[in-house]
Amino acid sequence: MASAHGRVLLRVVALLAAAALAAAAAGNSAVVSLRELDGRAAAREARSSRYAAEMQGERKKSGVARTATTVLELKHHSLTAIPDEPAACDRYLRRLLAADEARANSLQVHDNMAAASTTQSRSAEVPLTSGISFQTLNYVTTIGLGGSSGSAVTNLTVIVDTGSDLTWVQCKPCSACYAQRDPLFDPAGSATYAAVQCNASACAASLKAATGTPGSCATTGGSNEKCYYALAYGDGSFSRGVLATDTLALGGARLDGFVFGCGLSNRGLFGGTAGLMGLGRTELSLVSQTASRYGGAFSYCLPATTSGGASGSLSLGADASSYRNTTPVAYTRMIADPAQPPFYFLNVIGAAVGGTPVSAAGLGASNVLIDSGTVITRLAPSVYRAVRAEFTRQFGAAGYQAAPGFSILDTCYDLTGHDEVKVPLLTLRLEGGADVTVDPAGMLFVVRKDGSQVCLAMASLSYEDQTPIIGNYQQKNKRVVYDTVSSRLGFADEDCSYV
Repeated sequence: MASAHGRVLLRVVALLAAAALAAAAAGNSAVVSLRELDGRAAAREARSSRYAAEMQGERKKSGVARTATTVLELKHHSLTAIPDEPAACDRYLRRLLAADEARANSLQVHDNMAAASTTQSRSAEVPLTSGISFQTLNYVTTIGLGGSSGSAVTNLTVIVDTGSDLTWVQCKPCSACYAQRDPLFDPAGSATYAAVQCNASACAASLKAATGTPGSCATTGGSNEKCYYALAYGDGSFSRGVLATDTLALGGARLDGFVFGCGLSNRGLFGGTAGLMGLGRTELSLVSQTASRYGGAFSYCLPATTSGGASGSLSLGADASSYRNTTPVAYTRMIADPAQPPFYFLNVIGAAVGGTPVSAAGLGASNVLIDSGTVITRLAPSVYRAVRAEFTRQFGAAGYQAAPGFSILDTCYDLTGHDEVKVPLLTLRLEGGADVTVDPAGMLFVVRKDGSQVCLAMASLSYEDQTPIIGNYQQKNKRVVYDTVSSRLGFADEDCSYV
Protein backbone atom coordinates (compact mmCIF):
# COMPACT_ATOMS: atom_id res chain seq x y z
CA MET A 1 0.00 0.00 0.00
CA ALA A 2 2.70 2.44 0.85
CA SER A 3 6.09 3.27 -0.50
CA ALA A 4 8.59 6.10 -0.51
CA HIS A 5 7.93 9.73 -1.20
CA GLY A 6 10.70 12.24 -1.98
CA ARG A 7 11.15 15.37 0.03
CA VAL A 8 12.45 17.80 -2.56
CA LEU A 9 9.19 19.49 -3.49
CA LEU A 10 9.31 21.57 -6.63
CA ARG A 11 7.29 24.12 -8.47
CA VAL A 12 7.59 25.97 -11.79
CA VAL A 13 8.28 29.65 -11.12
CA ALA A 14 9.12 31.12 -14.55
CA LEU A 15 10.39 30.26 -18.01
CA LEU A 16 13.78 31.82 -18.60
CA ALA A 17 12.75 33.55 -21.80
CA ALA A 18 10.26 33.53 -24.64
CA ALA A 19 12.91 31.72 -26.68
CA ALA A 20 12.66 28.75 -24.36
CA LEU A 21 8.94 28.46 -25.03
CA ALA A 22 9.57 28.63 -28.75
CA ALA A 23 12.17 25.91 -28.43
CA ALA A 24 9.68 23.69 -26.62
CA ALA A 25 7.13 24.25 -29.36
CA ALA A 26 9.76 23.15 -31.87
CA GLY A 27 10.31 19.93 -29.95
CA ASN A 28 13.74 20.82 -28.54
CA SER A 29 14.82 20.79 -24.91
CA ALA A 30 13.98 23.93 -22.99
CA VAL A 31 15.21 24.90 -19.56
CA VAL A 32 12.65 25.76 -16.90
CA SER A 33 13.66 27.65 -13.79
CA LEU A 34 12.29 26.04 -10.62
CA ARG A 35 12.31 26.66 -6.90
CA GLU A 36 11.36 24.41 -4.07
CA LEU A 37 7.85 24.10 -2.71
CA ASP A 38 8.02 24.01 1.06
CA GLY A 39 4.40 22.93 1.50
CA ARG A 40 3.20 26.25 2.93
CA ALA A 41 0.72 28.51 1.27
CA ALA A 42 3.26 31.36 1.30
CA ALA A 43 5.32 29.50 -1.26
CA ARG A 44 2.56 29.99 -3.78
CA GLU A 45 3.39 33.68 -3.92
CA ALA A 46 6.49 32.75 -5.90
CA ARG A 47 4.40 32.66 -9.07
CA SER A 48 2.54 35.85 -9.89
CA SER A 49 -1.10 35.60 -10.86
CA ARG A 50 -0.27 37.38 -14.12
CA TYR A 51 2.28 34.74 -15.11
CA ALA A 52 -0.11 31.90 -14.21
CA ALA A 53 -2.90 33.37 -16.33
CA GLU A 54 -0.60 34.01 -19.29
CA MET A 55 0.99 30.57 -19.22
CA GLN A 56 -2.33 28.74 -18.87
CA GLY A 57 -3.70 30.63 -21.85
CA GLU A 58 -0.62 30.09 -23.99
CA ARG A 59 -0.35 26.38 -23.23
CA LYS A 60 -4.02 25.70 -23.81
CA LYS A 61 -3.87 27.55 -27.14
CA SER A 62 -0.70 25.94 -28.41
CA GLY A 63 -0.81 22.54 -26.70
CA VAL A 64 2.88 22.98 -25.83
CA ALA A 65 4.22 19.90 -24.07
CA ARG A 66 6.34 19.95 -20.94
CA THR A 67 9.97 20.53 -21.77
CA ALA A 68 12.33 17.56 -21.81
CA THR A 69 14.88 19.00 -19.39
CA THR A 70 14.44 21.05 -16.28
CA VAL A 71 16.53 22.68 -13.59
CA LEU A 72 15.69 21.87 -9.99
CA GLU A 73 16.68 24.09 -7.11
CA LEU A 74 17.62 21.87 -4.19
CA LYS A 75 16.99 23.35 -0.76
CA HIS A 76 17.02 20.57 1.80
CA HIS A 77 14.71 20.65 4.78
CA SER A 78 12.88 18.19 6.96
CA LEU A 79 9.25 17.14 7.02
CA THR A 80 7.70 16.42 10.38
CA ALA A 81 6.54 12.93 9.39
CA ILE A 82 10.04 11.80 8.38
CA PRO A 83 12.52 10.99 11.19
CA ASP A 84 15.37 13.49 11.45
CA GLU A 85 17.92 11.09 12.89
CA PRO A 86 19.82 9.54 9.91
CA ALA A 87 19.62 5.90 11.03
CA ALA A 88 15.92 6.18 11.86
CA CYS A 89 15.24 7.92 8.55
CA ASP A 90 17.10 5.17 6.71
CA ARG A 91 15.05 2.44 8.40
CA TYR A 92 11.81 4.32 7.77
CA LEU A 93 12.46 4.76 4.05
CA ARG A 94 13.66 1.18 3.60
CA ARG A 95 10.47 -0.10 5.23
CA LEU A 96 8.29 2.01 2.97
CA LEU A 97 10.18 1.02 -0.19
CA ALA A 98 9.96 -2.63 0.83
CA ALA A 99 6.22 -2.19 1.30
CA ASP A 100 5.91 -0.66 -2.15
CA GLU A 101 7.87 -3.58 -3.62
CA ALA A 102 5.41 -6.00 -1.98
CA ARG A 103 2.53 -3.97 -3.40
CA ALA A 104 4.02 -4.03 -6.93
CA ASN A 105 4.61 -7.79 -6.70
CA SER A 106 1.04 -8.36 -5.53
CA LEU A 107 -0.31 -6.67 -8.67
CA GLN A 108 1.24 -9.22 -10.97
CA VAL A 109 -0.92 -11.90 -12.54
CA HIS A 110 -2.82 -12.97 -10.11
CA ASP A 111 -27.23 -7.01 -9.01
CA ASN A 112 -26.83 -3.33 -10.03
CA MET A 113 -25.62 -1.69 -6.85
CA ALA A 114 -25.44 1.91 -8.05
CA ALA A 115 -26.05 4.02 -4.98
CA ALA A 116 -29.00 6.37 -5.10
CA SER A 117 -28.14 9.98 -4.42
CA THR A 118 -30.15 12.35 -2.30
CA THR A 119 -28.62 15.30 -4.16
CA GLN A 120 -28.88 16.24 -7.83
CA SER A 121 -25.29 17.28 -8.51
CA ARG A 122 -23.75 15.56 -11.54
CA SER A 123 -20.25 15.85 -10.11
CA ALA A 124 -18.52 15.71 -6.75
CA GLU A 125 -15.08 16.99 -5.82
CA VAL A 126 -13.05 16.46 -2.64
CA PRO A 127 -9.54 17.56 -1.62
CA LEU A 128 -6.78 15.03 -2.12
CA THR A 129 -3.58 15.29 -0.09
CA SER A 130 -0.37 13.44 0.60
CA GLY A 131 -0.79 10.91 3.39
CA ILE A 132 2.62 11.70 4.89
CA SER A 133 1.10 13.02 8.12
CA PHE A 134 -0.78 9.72 8.42
CA GLN A 135 2.48 7.76 8.05
CA THR A 136 1.63 6.57 4.54
CA LEU A 137 3.10 7.74 1.27
CA ASN A 138 -0.08 7.19 -0.69
CA TYR A 139 -2.72 9.89 -1.15
CA VAL A 140 -5.71 10.36 1.11
CA THR A 141 -9.10 12.04 1.18
CA THR A 142 -11.92 12.42 3.71
CA ILE A 143 -15.33 10.79 3.41
CA GLY A 144 -18.34 10.87 5.73
CA LEU A 145 -20.36 7.84 6.83
CA GLY A 146 -23.72 7.66 8.59
CA GLY A 147 -25.95 10.45 9.70
CA SER A 148 -29.68 11.13 9.15
CA SER A 149 -32.39 11.24 11.82
CA GLY A 150 -30.25 13.32 14.16
CA SER A 151 -27.18 11.09 14.13
CA ALA A 152 -23.86 12.70 13.29
CA VAL A 153 -21.76 11.98 10.22
CA THR A 154 -18.39 10.37 11.01
CA ASN A 155 -15.55 11.89 8.99
CA LEU A 156 -12.89 9.37 8.03
CA THR A 157 -9.57 9.75 6.19
CA VAL A 158 -9.01 6.96 3.68
CA ILE A 159 -6.32 5.98 1.15
CA VAL A 160 -7.36 6.55 -2.48
CA ASP A 161 -6.60 3.37 -4.43
CA THR A 162 -7.39 2.66 -8.09
CA GLY A 163 -5.99 -0.85 -7.64
CA SER A 164 -8.72 -1.90 -5.16
CA ASP A 165 -12.50 -2.15 -5.38
CA LEU A 166 -14.08 -2.52 -1.94
CA THR A 167 -14.13 0.63 0.16
CA TRP A 168 -13.71 -0.25 3.84
CA VAL A 169 -13.16 1.45 7.18
CA GLN A 170 -12.35 0.21 10.67
CA CYS A 171 -15.47 -0.21 12.80
CA LYS A 172 -16.57 -0.70 16.37
CA PRO A 173 -16.48 -3.16 18.08
CA CYS A 174 -13.05 -3.83 16.62
CA SER A 175 -11.45 -7.11 17.65
CA ALA A 176 -8.06 -6.28 16.14
CA CYS A 177 -7.65 -2.79 14.74
CA TYR A 178 -4.45 -0.88 14.00
CA ALA A 179 -4.06 2.64 15.41
CA GLN A 180 -5.79 5.34 13.39
CA ARG A 181 -6.05 9.09 13.86
CA ASP A 182 -9.81 9.42 13.31
CA PRO A 183 -12.38 7.94 15.71
CA LEU A 184 -13.52 4.44 14.78
CA PHE A 185 -16.79 4.32 12.86
CA ASP A 186 -19.60 3.15 15.15
CA PRO A 187 -22.45 1.46 13.24
CA ALA A 188 -24.67 1.79 16.31
CA GLY A 189 -24.48 5.57 15.97
CA SER A 190 -25.79 5.64 12.40
CA ALA A 191 -29.52 5.52 11.70
CA THR A 192 -28.88 4.49 8.09
CA TYR A 193 -26.43 1.62 8.70
CA ALA A 194 -27.52 -1.91 7.69
CA ALA A 195 -25.63 -5.17 7.34
CA VAL A 196 -25.83 -6.83 3.92
CA GLN A 197 -27.71 -10.12 4.11
CA CYS A 198 -26.31 -13.38 2.78
CA ASN A 199 -28.93 -13.72 0.06
CA ALA A 200 -27.96 -10.35 -1.46
CA SER A 201 -26.13 -10.40 -4.79
CA ALA A 202 -23.38 -8.24 -3.30
CA CYS A 203 -22.41 -11.10 -0.96
CA ALA A 204 -21.59 -13.65 -3.63
CA ALA A 205 -20.42 -12.86 -7.15
CA SER A 206 -19.85 -9.12 -6.61
CA LEU A 207 -17.76 -9.60 -3.50
CA LYS A 208 -15.75 -12.37 -5.12
CA ALA A 209 -14.99 -10.14 -8.13
CA ALA A 210 -13.94 -7.31 -5.84
CA THR A 211 -11.86 -9.25 -3.31
CA GLY A 212 -11.22 -12.67 -4.83
CA THR A 213 -13.29 -14.34 -2.10
CA PRO A 214 -17.10 -14.61 -1.84
CA GLY A 215 -18.79 -13.59 1.37
CA SER A 216 -19.35 -15.97 4.26
CA CYS A 217 -22.44 -16.14 6.42
CA ALA A 218 -22.98 -16.09 10.16
CA THR A 219 -25.92 -15.52 12.46
CA THR A 220 -25.24 -13.15 15.34
CA GLY A 221 -28.03 -12.70 17.86
CA GLY A 222 -30.89 -12.99 15.41
CA SER A 223 -32.44 -14.92 12.56
CA ASN A 224 -30.86 -12.90 9.76
CA GLU A 225 -27.50 -14.00 8.48
CA LYS A 226 -24.94 -11.25 7.93
CA CYS A 227 -22.47 -11.29 5.06
CA TYR A 228 -18.83 -11.24 6.12
CA TYR A 229 -15.97 -10.27 3.82
CA ALA A 230 -12.27 -11.16 3.94
CA LEU A 231 -9.95 -8.99 1.91
CA ALA A 232 -6.23 -9.84 1.68
CA TYR A 233 -3.55 -7.76 -0.06
CA GLY A 234 -0.39 -9.14 -1.61
CA ASP A 235 1.81 -7.27 0.88
CA GLY A 236 0.28 -9.16 3.83
CA SER A 237 -2.23 -6.46 4.80
CA PHE A 238 -5.86 -7.48 5.30
CA SER A 239 -9.31 -6.31 6.33
CA ARG A 240 -12.11 -8.59 7.59
CA GLY A 241 -15.56 -7.69 8.79
CA VAL A 242 -19.21 -7.15 7.89
CA LEU A 243 -20.34 -6.12 4.42
CA ALA A 244 -22.76 -3.25 5.03
CA THR A 245 -24.57 -0.29 3.55
CA ASP A 246 -24.81 3.27 4.82
CA THR A 247 -25.04 6.85 3.63
CA LEU A 248 -21.79 8.13 2.13
CA ALA A 249 -20.98 11.85 2.17
CA LEU A 250 -18.55 12.93 -0.51
CA GLY A 251 -17.84 16.44 -1.70
CA GLY A 252 -21.19 17.83 -0.57
CA ALA A 253 -23.14 14.91 -2.06
CA ARG A 254 -24.94 12.29 0.03
CA LEU A 255 -25.16 8.82 -1.48
CA ASP A 256 -27.66 6.38 0.04
CA GLY A 257 -27.18 2.62 0.22
CA PHE A 258 -23.45 2.66 -0.38
CA VAL A 259 -21.94 -0.83 0.01
CA PHE A 260 -18.71 -0.90 2.03
CA GLY A 261 -16.70 -3.08 4.38
CA CYS A 262 -17.09 -2.47 8.10
CA GLY A 263 -13.72 -3.83 9.23
CA LEU A 264 -13.58 -5.63 12.57
CA SER A 265 -10.10 -7.15 12.14
CA ASN A 266 -7.57 -5.17 10.13
CA ARG A 267 -3.82 -5.09 9.86
CA GLY A 268 -1.24 -3.77 7.46
CA LEU A 269 0.40 -0.86 5.74
CA PHE A 270 -2.36 1.72 6.05
CA GLY A 271 -0.54 4.16 8.32
CA GLY A 272 -2.92 6.06 10.58
CA THR A 273 -5.76 6.22 8.06
CA ALA A 274 -9.23 4.86 8.75
CA GLY A 275 -9.29 2.56 5.74
CA LEU A 276 -9.33 2.61 1.96
CA MET A 277 -11.41 3.97 -0.91
CA GLY A 278 -11.67 1.50 -3.81
CA LEU A 279 -11.73 3.13 -7.26
CA GLY A 280 -11.34 -0.03 -9.34
CA ARG A 281 -13.60 -1.44 -12.04
CA THR A 282 -15.84 -4.11 -10.50
CA GLU A 283 -19.40 -3.63 -9.19
CA LEU A 284 -18.45 -2.86 -5.59
CA SER A 285 -16.07 -0.01 -6.39
CA LEU A 286 -17.08 3.57 -5.66
CA VAL A 287 -16.92 4.29 -9.40
CA SER A 288 -19.37 1.51 -10.30
CA GLN A 289 -21.73 2.14 -7.40
CA THR A 290 -22.08 5.78 -8.43
CA ALA A 291 -22.09 5.19 -12.20
CA SER A 292 -25.77 6.03 -12.56
CA ARG A 293 -25.06 9.38 -10.90
CA TYR A 294 -21.61 10.32 -12.21
CA GLY A 295 -21.42 8.35 -15.44
CA GLY A 296 -18.57 6.01 -14.51
CA ALA A 297 -15.93 8.74 -14.82
CA PHE A 298 -13.52 10.24 -12.32
CA SER A 299 -10.23 12.10 -12.25
CA TYR A 300 -7.59 13.20 -9.79
CA CYS A 301 -4.70 15.60 -9.50
CA LEU A 302 -1.93 14.43 -7.13
CA PRO A 303 -0.04 17.28 -5.46
CA ALA A 304 3.74 17.34 -5.17
CA THR A 305 3.63 19.04 -1.78
CA THR A 306 3.52 16.84 1.32
CA SER A 307 2.70 19.42 3.98
CA GLY A 308 0.94 22.71 4.53
CA GLY A 309 -2.55 23.76 3.57
CA ALA A 310 -2.32 22.91 -0.12
CA SER A 311 -4.06 19.92 -1.69
CA GLY A 312 -4.97 18.34 -4.98
CA SER A 313 -8.42 17.06 -5.91
CA LEU A 314 -10.45 13.94 -6.61
CA SER A 315 -13.44 14.51 -8.89
CA LEU A 316 -16.31 12.13 -9.63
CA GLY A 317 -18.05 12.77 -12.94
CA ALA A 318 -16.92 13.90 -16.37
CA ASP A 319 -17.36 17.63 -15.75
CA ALA A 320 -14.06 19.24 -16.72
CA SER A 321 -14.96 22.70 -15.43
CA SER A 322 -13.06 22.03 -12.18
CA TYR A 323 -9.84 21.08 -13.98
CA ARG A 324 -6.99 23.59 -13.90
CA ASN A 325 -4.90 21.89 -16.57
CA THR A 326 -2.29 23.92 -18.44
CA THR A 327 -2.18 21.53 -21.42
CA PRO A 328 -5.07 19.86 -23.25
CA VAL A 329 -6.18 16.45 -21.97
CA ALA A 330 -4.65 13.81 -24.26
CA TYR A 331 -6.38 10.42 -24.29
CA THR A 332 -5.26 6.86 -24.80
CA ARG A 333 -7.19 3.59 -24.89
CA MET A 334 -8.14 2.03 -21.55
CA ILE A 335 -7.47 -1.70 -21.64
CA ALA A 336 -9.22 -4.38 -19.61
CA ASP A 337 -7.52 -7.61 -18.58
CA PRO A 338 -10.00 -10.44 -17.85
CA ALA A 339 -7.42 -12.05 -15.56
CA GLN A 340 -7.19 -8.85 -13.47
CA PRO A 341 -10.65 -7.22 -13.73
CA PRO A 342 -10.24 -4.47 -11.10
CA PHE A 343 -7.23 -2.83 -12.76
CA TYR A 344 -6.74 -0.08 -15.34
CA PHE A 345 -4.26 -0.75 -18.15
CA LEU A 346 -2.85 1.22 -21.08
CA ASN A 347 -0.23 0.67 -23.79
CA VAL A 348 3.13 2.47 -23.73
CA ILE A 349 4.65 2.34 -27.22
CA GLY A 350 7.67 4.59 -26.80
CA ALA A 351 9.82 6.55 -24.37
CA ALA A 352 12.31 9.40 -24.33
CA VAL A 353 14.66 10.80 -21.70
CA GLY A 354 15.52 14.49 -21.88
CA GLY A 355 14.04 14.54 -25.38
CA THR A 356 16.23 11.65 -26.59
CA PRO A 357 14.20 8.60 -27.71
CA VAL A 358 15.13 5.24 -26.19
CA SER A 359 14.42 1.82 -27.65
CA ALA A 360 13.75 -1.41 -25.79
CA ALA A 361 12.09 -4.73 -26.43
CA GLY A 362 9.61 -4.12 -23.63
CA LEU A 363 8.08 -1.00 -25.17
CA GLY A 364 4.66 -1.90 -26.58
CA ALA A 365 5.12 -5.56 -25.68
CA SER A 366 2.52 -5.72 -22.90
CA ASN A 367 -0.17 -3.80 -21.05
CA VAL A 368 0.94 -1.30 -18.42
CA LEU A 369 -0.97 -0.87 -15.16
CA ILE A 370 -1.64 2.63 -13.84
CA ASP A 371 -2.16 2.57 -10.08
CA SER A 372 -2.61 5.29 -7.47
CA GLY A 373 -1.79 2.82 -4.68
CA THR A 374 1.71 1.97 -5.91
CA VAL A 375 4.24 4.74 -5.41
CA ILE A 376 7.38 4.01 -7.44
CA THR A 377 7.00 3.21 -11.15
CA ARG A 378 8.18 -0.27 -12.19
CA LEU A 379 9.48 -0.75 -15.73
CA ALA A 380 10.25 -3.92 -17.66
CA PRO A 381 13.97 -4.74 -17.29
CA SER A 382 14.78 -3.88 -20.93
CA VAL A 383 12.91 -0.56 -20.68
CA TYR A 384 14.45 0.32 -17.33
CA ARG A 385 17.97 -0.39 -18.59
CA ALA A 386 17.40 1.87 -21.61
CA VAL A 387 15.88 4.68 -19.50
CA ARG A 388 18.60 4.40 -16.86
CA ALA A 389 21.39 4.39 -19.45
CA GLU A 390 20.15 7.57 -21.12
CA PHE A 391 19.42 9.27 -17.78
CA THR A 392 22.89 8.47 -16.41
CA ARG A 393 24.51 9.60 -19.66
CA GLN A 394 22.83 13.00 -19.52
CA PHE A 395 23.01 13.40 -15.75
CA GLY A 396 26.60 12.20 -15.58
CA ALA A 397 27.62 14.59 -18.34
CA ALA A 398 26.68 17.44 -16.01
CA GLY A 399 29.30 16.22 -13.53
CA TYR A 400 27.08 14.91 -10.76
CA GLN A 401 28.85 12.34 -8.58
CA ALA A 402 27.45 8.81 -8.23
CA ALA A 403 26.31 7.54 -4.81
CA PRO A 404 25.39 4.06 -3.53
CA GLY A 405 21.98 2.64 -4.40
CA PHE A 406 19.18 2.53 -1.84
CA SER A 407 16.73 -0.34 -1.43
CA ILE A 408 14.99 -0.87 -4.81
CA LEU A 409 16.55 2.33 -6.23
CA ASP A 410 19.89 1.56 -7.90
CA THR A 411 20.76 4.87 -9.61
CA CYS A 412 21.76 7.46 -7.02
CA TYR A 413 23.90 10.59 -6.82
CA ASP A 414 25.64 12.82 -4.31
CA LEU A 415 24.29 16.31 -4.98
CA THR A 416 25.89 17.95 -1.96
CA GLY A 417 26.84 21.54 -2.72
CA HIS A 418 24.55 21.88 -5.75
CA ASP A 419 21.82 24.50 -5.44
CA GLU A 420 20.42 23.71 -8.88
CA VAL A 421 20.31 20.40 -10.69
CA LYS A 422 19.56 19.89 -14.37
CA VAL A 423 17.27 16.87 -14.57
CA PRO A 424 16.31 15.03 -17.78
CA LEU A 425 12.59 14.22 -17.76
CA LEU A 426 11.07 10.89 -18.79
CA THR A 427 8.38 11.06 -21.49
CA LEU A 428 6.12 8.10 -22.20
CA ARG A 429 4.49 7.85 -25.63
CA LEU A 430 1.08 6.21 -25.26
CA GLU A 431 -1.01 4.39 -27.82
CA GLY A 432 -2.91 6.94 -29.88
CA GLY A 433 -0.16 9.54 -29.75
CA ALA A 434 -0.61 10.94 -26.25
CA ASP A 435 2.64 11.94 -24.55
CA VAL A 436 3.02 12.01 -20.75
CA THR A 437 6.12 13.72 -19.36
CA VAL A 438 6.92 13.05 -15.72
CA ASP A 439 6.87 16.18 -13.57
CA PRO A 440 10.26 17.21 -12.11
CA ALA A 441 8.94 16.31 -8.65
CA GLY A 442 8.50 12.73 -9.83
CA MET A 443 12.00 12.16 -11.19
CA LEU A 444 14.18 12.18 -8.08
CA PHE A 445 13.75 10.51 -4.70
CA VAL A 446 15.72 12.18 -1.90
CA VAL A 447 17.11 9.65 0.58
CA ARG A 448 19.45 11.98 2.50
CA LYS A 449 18.13 15.39 3.44
CA ASP A 450 21.53 16.96 2.88
CA GLY A 451 21.42 15.85 -0.77
CA SER A 452 24.23 13.32 -0.41
CA GLN A 453 22.00 10.47 -1.68
CA VAL A 454 19.38 11.33 -4.28
CA CYS A 455 18.07 8.56 -6.56
CA LEU A 456 16.27 8.13 -9.84
CA ALA A 457 12.73 7.46 -8.62
CA MET A 458 12.04 4.38 -10.75
CA ALA A 459 12.79 0.68 -10.45
CA SER A 460 13.06 -2.43 -12.58
CA LEU A 461 10.80 -5.44 -12.49
CA SER A 462 12.49 -8.79 -11.98
CA TYR A 463 11.33 -10.34 -15.25
CA GLU A 464 10.50 -9.11 -18.72
CA ASP A 465 7.02 -10.70 -18.77
CA GLN A 466 5.83 -9.06 -15.55
CA THR A 467 3.31 -6.21 -15.58
CA PRO A 468 4.86 -2.71 -15.66
CA ILE A 469 3.24 -0.20 -13.28
CA ILE A 470 2.97 3.59 -13.47
CA GLY A 471 2.96 4.62 -9.79
CA ASN A 472 1.62 7.73 -8.13
CA TYR A 473 5.08 9.26 -7.65
CA GLN A 474 5.30 9.73 -11.42
CA GLN A 475 1.69 10.98 -11.67
CA LYS A 476 2.25 14.14 -9.60
CA ASN A 477 1.02 17.41 -11.07
CA LYS A 478 -1.07 15.60 -13.69
CA ARG A 479 -4.80 15.62 -14.25
CA VAL A 480 -5.45 11.90 -14.77
CA VAL A 481 -8.90 11.17 -16.20
CA TYR A 482 -10.56 7.74 -16.02
CA ASP A 483 -13.53 7.40 -18.40
CA THR A 484 -14.82 3.84 -18.00
CA VAL A 485 -17.79 4.32 -20.35
CA SER A 486 -15.65 5.47 -23.29
CA SER A 487 -12.79 3.16 -22.19
CA ARG A 488 -10.13 5.84 -22.24
CA LEU A 489 -7.53 7.41 -19.95
CA GLY A 490 -6.58 11.07 -20.20
CA PHE A 491 -3.54 13.04 -19.07
CA ALA A 492 -2.80 16.75 -18.81
CA ASP A 493 -0.29 18.91 -16.96
CA GLU A 494 -1.76 20.67 -13.93
CA ASP A 495 -0.32 22.39 -10.89
CA CYS A 496 -2.02 20.20 -8.29
CA SER A 497 -1.16 22.20 -5.19
CA TYR A 498 -4.29 24.22 -4.48
CA VAL A 499 -4.86 26.40 -1.45
